[in-house]
Amino acid sequence: MTSNVPSADSLARLAQVIESRLPKNGGDPQASYVARLLHKGPDAFLKKIGEEATEVVMAAKDADFGGDKSKIVYEVADLWFHCMIALAHYGLTPADVVAELERRVGTSGIEEKALRKVQAREGESK
Repeated sequence: MTSNVPSADSLARLAQVIESRLPKNGGDPQASYVARLLHKGPDAFLKKIGEEATEVVMAAKDADFGGDKSKIVYEVADLWFHCMIALAHYGLTPADVVAELERRVGTSGIEEKALRKVQAREGESK
């Protein structure tokens, strides 16, 4: 199911479209769903992220019981899209996320989590 995998270029192009919908870039809430979400502010797009994350979980659970696995892809695409709206709002890009994932390559998830706990404790003690 990897025949149409989006490239970093695809994500960058989509990010540019989303960025063009930001209020500071003249995004028109009457003409664009993205501009409407951005115009409403973080509560609107963060709510959508929560809804889409739940739909990913539901699609995966359905797939566990014989449901259509392609629905997982569809719901993850919706989740990523709405996360990209949040990234744009906060002045971030998919490239920032990819860089973080690349930073983590070769790092044990268990070690990464333990390190974050240590760093959080150190931050609390300051």
